[in-house]
Amino acid sequence: MHADASAHRPADRQTGFSLVELLVVIVIIGVLAAIAIPMFIANRQKATDASLKSDLRTVATALEAERTAEGELPLTVDKIHADAVTSKGNTIDVVISGTDYCLLGDNPLGVGPSHTWVYDTTQGGLVADGGTPCSGAVTFSLP
Repeated sequence: MHADASAHRPADRQTGFSLVELLVVIVIIGVLAAIAIPMFIANRQKATDASLKSDLRTVATALEAERTAEGELPLTVDKIHADAVTSKGNTIDVVISGTDYCLLGDNPLGVGPSHTWVYDTTQGGLVADGGTPCSGAVTFSLP
């Protein structure tokens, strides 16, 4: 008395998706990914640049605080290490030349080409690296 399962289904009813329907869905997903991935990468690069700029301003503030407290710019990282905390992956090179200083910020682990930002007191503060690095030897670096 077992009835055949196919007897309960209409003969003209199809189950599942056709190959064409599946291919259309795959193409749509591919187009959406092609649009979204470059935007995601660009946003990550902007976030890395924003992090570098923030860290450069933080280190500049720590240097100025030390100059105000001691009357001169620090020549070692120990004097500003507690106040100049940097984001993960960012490196800041500090170049001190007399009463001026220059900070080189880079994130080699960032997405896309490495972009160096410069905070130079002789040029008025934060500038994008224009091919003219800080003059003088690196005094010390922050991780």
